[in-house]
Parts: sequence; structure tokens; C-alpha cells
Amino acid sequence: MKSDEPLARRTAGSGPRHIDRRERLREQLRTDGLDALLVTDLLNIRYLTGFTGSAAALWVAAGDGPDETDTVLCTDGRYRTQAAAQVSDLRAVIDRRYGAALVALAASGRAGFESHVVTVDGFDRLAEAAGDVELVRAPNRVEKLREVKDESEILSLERACAAADTALSALIETGGIRPGRTEREVARELESLMAEHGADGPSFETIVAAGPNSAIPHHRPTGAVLAHGDFVKIDFGALVAGYHSDMTRTLVLGAVAPWQQEIYDLVLTAQAAGREALAPGASLKDVDAAARDIITVAGYGENFGHGLGHGVGLQIHEAPGIGSTATGTLLAGSAVTVEPGVYLPDRGGVRIEDTLVVRPDGPELLTRFPKELTVID
Repeated sequence: MKSDEPLARRTAGSGPRHIDRRERLREQLRTDGLDALLVTDLLNIRYLTGFTGSAAALWVAAGDGPDETDTVLCTDGRYRTQAAAQVSDLRAVIDRRYGAALVALAASGRAGFESHVVTVDGFDRLAEAAGDVELVRAPNRVEKLREVKDESEILSLERACAAADTALSALIETGGIRPGRTEREVARELESLMAEHGADGPSFETIVAAGPNSAIPHHRPTGAVLAHGDFVKIDFGALVAGYHSDMTRTLVLGAVAPWQQEIYDLVLTAQAAGREALAPGASLKDVDAAARDIITVAGYGENFGHGLGHGVGLQIHEAPGIGSTATGTLLAGSAVTVEPGVYLPDRGGVRIEDTLVVRPDGPELLTRFPKELTVID
């Protein structure tokens, strides 16, 4: 287990890995019989090059020639200076046709395109520019690479998780969660505290759900007022260097009712089982079952209506998905959440969620705020 490794000691692999990532992609393209891949998803472009502009396309040739000639970035004049700074080792083309401009540069061959993100109109423009280039559907090629994080990515995830952990602790210590406050007020203060502790922003709109609202898995904060005896479910995350954390904790204001203690202990037990099931090669469906079966046997199976977890990284939800219908297995280096829940309509609900990294010697816990039931008097 590496869950106690100090953040400051994580130094391996902290440099840019973009060349290695592109080479891994080239190997996959050659295996698939493709001569190139046109990348149009902006997060995939960022993953492969470090470019963070909001309009671009990337051409990655499968050949074994120099990387700087086999990879071409296309953007527009707004990002000329940014591209020169962020991808100075690559050829850059300034052309507002983006992907169509890159396809037009190729003489022939089989070029994959990201069919899961290209629109019908976008494909028509590519086809018009393709000439003798054969366009081939090639979805999720880069996303599959992104599923396994390198140590520089895990460092960013750790920093994001640390910002979230520290912010929640500060919110509780300063009395930010108390009867009389609204869900919106708590959410806004928590997001502000994450920024104070190193976050570039929230990973997503913070969920604060009090009382009966805690039974709604993805409740949006409202003007509902926190009251004595409420469950308060908080699902939130921090964004650091493009990487997201994701954590849920459920608290109680005042005395804990027996039914609250029952379902909290049940979810806590299920969550521990799900975490322990994380291992390279483990079936995604079996990991889900490790937690779900505990909740089902206790009679609350119908009150756990979502998957056990998901991948996290440059997106808050990415591969792999961990659920009862999932296919495939976990890979070493994947960053995933484990988040079982029990939701009782009109009463309240509990979800406990952590972000972890799958390691050969056991899962590495990145979110470290205590999971034992926090009771705020």
C-alpha cells in the first residue's frame, strides 16, 4: 500500500510525457492498420501535446519517422503565441479549417478520426478535404491510453485531492456546516476554500444535499436550509493542472437517528469492500459486485441505483466505468472512484466516495478525509 506516501516525496515521472504518449499511440495505430489519426477532442490534444487552447486539431502519423515531422498541430491565429510556447517541438499550422486542413496535407493512406466526437457536419468537411485519404472510424484510441496514468498525472491528482481534503476540513472547523445555512451557501464556501488551498477551480458543480434532498444522488444545491437531524451529503472535487478529484462525504447535524447509523454503517462497509477489490486484472463487474452484494443482502439493493465508480483524470468521468454491466478489467495505474450509496426517498441518503489509484500492491488512496461518520453538534 502506498496510501501514506507523503505528497512531497512523489517525484518520479513529474516531467512532460507527451512524446512517450504519442509513441504509444503510434504503436496502437500500426496495430490497427492505420497510417495516421486525426485527433479533434481538445482533452486528447492536451494529453498528447500539452496544448491547452480551445480550438485545435492534431495529426499523428503512424510512421517511425521523427516525432516533430510526424505530428502536426493545427490551430488559429488566436493561439499562435500559445502554440509556439506549449508545443515548440512540433510543426504548427495556422488554419481555421483545423482537421480539414490537416487531412488535406496528406497524399493518401488510411486515416482514423475520432468518430465519437466528430459531428456529421464535421465529417462532411473532412470528407470533402480528404481526396485520396480513406477516413476510418477510430473512436476512443486516445481515451484508452489515458486510462493508465503516469506518475506526473498522479501527482496532479494527489494535489487536487489534497486541496479538496483540506477545504472540507477547514469548512467544518470554522463552523461552515451548521443549522440555518442553505445548501448553496455551504457549496459556495467550500468552492472558495478549495481555491484558497490550491485548486484552479471546482471539478464540477459542488453537490450539497441536506435532509430529504440527500436521497437524490445528483441533487443541485438550493436555498434549502440545513436543520438539526439532517444528513448532509457533499459531493465535490478540486481541479489542479487540468486534473480532477472526486470525493463524497455524508455528515449528520446533531443526534444520529438509528436508521441513519444503520445505512451509514452499511455504505461504509460496502465502500471498504469495493476499495479492497481494486486490483490489476480485476473484472469491473466483479469490483462492482463486491460492494453491491453487501447492500443487496442487507435489503437495500433497490436503493443503490448507480454504478460503483468511474475513472477520473482530465475529465471528471472517464474510462473505466465500474458497474454491474461493465465489461473489461482494471489496469495498473488507473485512477478510479469507489462510491456506493443508499438513498431512501423522502428521508435521506448516504454516499461515501474516494479517489484511488490501482496498484499491483494494493489500491492507493488519494482522498484522505476520514470516512467515519462525522457528527456536527
